Amino acid sequence: MNRQSLQTIRLPDAPGVYFFMRGKTILYIGKASSLRSRVHSYFADDLILTRGPRIVDMVTKATDVKVQKTDSVLEALLLEAELIKKHQPPYNTDGKDDKSYNCVTITDEDFPRVVVVRSREVDFSSLQTNNFKLKTIFGPFPHGYELKEALKIIRRIFPYRDEKCMYHGARSMEHGAWRGNKRGCFNYQIGLCPGVCVGAISRQEYARTIRRITLLFRGKKIALLRELSRDMREAAKRQEFERAGGLKRTLFALRHIQDVALMKRAGAEGHGALARRYRIEAYDAAHLGGKSAVGVMAVVADGAPLPSEYRTFNIRGKGNDDVGSLTEILARRLRHPEWKFADLVVVDGGAPHVTAARRALALLGRTVPIVAVVKDERHKPKGILGLTPALKCHEREILLANAEAHRFSLKRHRTRSRRTFLLSAEYPA
Repeated sequence: MNRQSLQTIRLPDAPGVYFFMRGKTILYIGKASSLRSRVHSYFADDLILTRGPRIVDMVTKATDVKVQKTDSVLEALLLEAELIKKHQPPYNTDGKDDKSYNCVTITDEDFPRVVVVRSREVDFSSLQTNNFKLKTIFGPFPHGYELKEALKIIRRIFPYRDEKCMYHGARSMEHGAWRGNKRGCFNYQIGLCPGVCVGAISRQEYARTIRRITLLFRGKKIALLRELSRDMREAAKRQEFERAGGLKRTLFALRHIQDVALMKRAGAEGHGALARRYRIEAYDAAHLGGKSAVGVMAVVADGAPLPSEYRTFNIRGKGNDDVGSLTEILARRLRHPEWKFADLVVVDGGAPHVTAARRALALLGRTVPIVAVVKDERHKPKGILGLTPALKCHEREILLANAEAHRFSLKRHRTRSRRTFLLSAEYPA
């Protein structure tokens, strides 16, 4: 396969899994934060130096590339492991001893634990380790850092029991009370364990959690979302509003997975798909009746937010003048030539905001594409003004940058409002 044949394949600028094929045979499976950038990197002139002769041989033999999009890098990571385990592509083994890789295991207990173990510690024939009888094994995962970050995300959505959480039913009773720490394990106290250690969750409810984690690891997110939606509706019908609210929050978390660390890691994997990072700057302002007005700049580069480059501007003009605030923010931002400039600017609003942004940039000799994310009455994106065919490939990044700017502006506004309130309370007029 060569660059010319690659041009005929439509590759999305989105996370997912890619397959190098020879006819109907899968030669290699990989994951990416941007399928387009990652696949194109296999046709770079320095591939033999960065990836070695084995991968060059694979690319030469391949006759096609197929892709499967996911909603997040987290899902791409989990799906990649599941598909490699299922298909065993020949070029996914690079001669290394995969017994040193990590597996995620679910123990065979009344209240199963989710435990990471090395492949060499597992007897796959009997599904057992030295310490645990196992019910399910996922992996192996060759990149320990990525797996660690993935489990952090999953555990925030589905709190689970780990090897440090003692099942409360296994504790002995003394004078009618449980022995040990009544507050439960540390992870229970910070919301990452459902409270198996203190009897805060039933066996049936915890089994649902383990089933949902299993569906996620097996790449069956659609089935998982359907199940959660059904359970939420049934809980609401039974007027179990607290449980329905919890399921609603879980659904939201699954649909808006925040996997920034994984995105950065995946974006930097291999030798780096692009030497130059495509930079998007998004601007937004927040105020309450014109008071404590704050403007912000959020940055997304190659599909990943860069929080270290976010900036805050306390609005000096009229806080309730959105167009005026945007003009002020951009003017002050452009006083910093030491900050790398954007390839694309995103504003929140409509045509007046695009016009104001274009005028502010033109005054200082800057010409870059500008788009506006238009919102509905519930402040949800309903369209992108100025989205040309050339910018269509960055649609996901535009919406991500806009969402980050909105979130960051609200956070900064609340902080400023709180400080203003405290100062007024300490020094009343």
